[in-house]
Amino acid sequence: MTLPPPGPPVYGTHPSGGVPVCPRHPDRESYVRCQRCDRPVCPECQRPAAVGFQCVDCVAEQARTVRTGRTAFGGQVQRGGLTATTGIIGLCVLVYAAQWLGGSAVTTRFMFVPAYAMHEPWLFLTSAFLHSPGFLLHIVFNMYALWLGGPYLESLLGRARFLALYLLCAVGGSVGLFLLAVPGTDSRSWWTGAVGASGAVFGTWGAIMVFNRRLGRDNGGMIALLLINTVIGFIPGLSIAWQAHLGGLVTGILTGAVLAYTPRERRSVLHPVGLAAVALLLGVLVAAKVTTVPAGLI
Repeated sequence: MTLPPPGPPVYGTHPSGGVPVCPRHPDRESYVRCQRCDRPVCPECQRPAAVGFQCVDCVAEQARTVRTGRTAFGGQVQRGGLTATTGIIGLCVLVYAAQWLGGSAVTTRFMFVPAYAMHEPWLFLTSAFLHSPGFLLHIVFNMYALWLGGPYLESLLGRARFLALYLLCAVGGSVGLFLLAVPGTDSRSWWTGAVGASGAVFGTWGAIMVFNRRLGRDNGGMIALLLINTVIGFIPGLSIAWQAHLGGLVTGILTGAVLAYTPRERRSVLHPVGLAAVALLLGVLVAAKVTTVPAGLI
C-alpha cells in the first residue's frame, strides 16, 4: 500500500503523528503549552508567566496592547534608557569640550549677543549649551544644579514635556537678556555676549515651585536656593547675566503653570497648545522690543 508524502506540519503537531511541536521550531517536540494561546512552546520560546509559561508571540502581543503608564501630569512613564536630564548634561559637556578644542571660534559663533540676535535667532537657544571656557566651575555649578532638580521634575512630566519646558526656559533666559539690554553704540549690555545654562536651570527651579504648590509640597528650600542665587547674580565683578536668570525663571513659572494646572482630561490637547502659546508670547515680546531699537543697532 502506497501512502501520500507527508505535508507541512499541522498546527502544533509533528508531521509524523500527533506529537506536539513548537510552531517556531517544528523539529522540536514540545509538551509544554502557552497559557494564553495553548500552542506548544519549546524551552527557547518559553517566557515565565504568573502561572506556567507564555510563548514569545503572546508576550510581544501583550506588550503592544498594554496601556502605557502616565506620570502624575500626563507624561509617558520612562522605563529605562537615557533620561532628558542626562542627555542635556551630556550635550553640554560635549559642547564644552568642543569649546576647548575649537578655541574661541565655537563660543564666539554661538553665544548670545543682543545686537546680533535678530540676524541669528538660533543664538537664543544655542547659548544655553555653552559655558565659559576659562571658568570650569561655571559648567560644574550649572550641571550640578540641573542634576539636583531635573530628575524630580522629569519624573512628574515625562521626558518629552520636561525637554519642551527646559528648551523654552533656555530661550526665555535669552529673551530676558534681550529685553533688559539697553541698546546703544557704547552699551555693554547690548554688545556683550552671554553663555550658560543658568537661565534654563532657573526655569526648571521655577517650574518645580509651581508643581510643589500644586501637589501641596513644601517650597521653603527651593525659595531659599533661588534667593541666594539671585543675590549672587548682582555681586559686582562676577559678570553674571542676572537678566537671563530672571527671564528663565519667569518662563519656567509660566510654563510650569500651564503643565500643572491643565485639567487632566484635556492635557493631551491643551499641553501642546499651552507650550506653543508660551513660545508665541516670547516671540511677541522680542518683536515688541525690536520696534524700540534705534536703526543701525540691530
